Amino acid sequence: MNSYIELVKKWLADNDSVRLEELRANKDDARDAYLANDWANDRANDWADGAAYWTYRAAYLAAYWFDDLADDADNNDYVEYCKQKAIEAVAKYEELTK
Repeated sequence: MNSYIELVKKWLADNDSVRLEELRANKDDARDAYLANDWANDRANDWADGAAYWTYRAAYLAAYWFDDLADDADNNDYVEYCKQKAIEAVAKYEELTK
């Protein structure tokens, strides 16, 4: 299993199990690995990169951007949208690596 996906799945199972800094590093590392290894033709790794990105985005929004806007349903909806995108990317990765 891809280490980037493992961290994403851990965070999705328990939002408090992974620090925002870990998610940020995971997103950056997944992107860097994608670019360094020229994974352009490897769809599974493309989805792994996407899962790391969307997980970080959802965690970032939940932890920082929306702290003061918790009563704004639109903002909470966007956090949930990002989480859903991370879930979809993990599912697609797993489908492609069967």
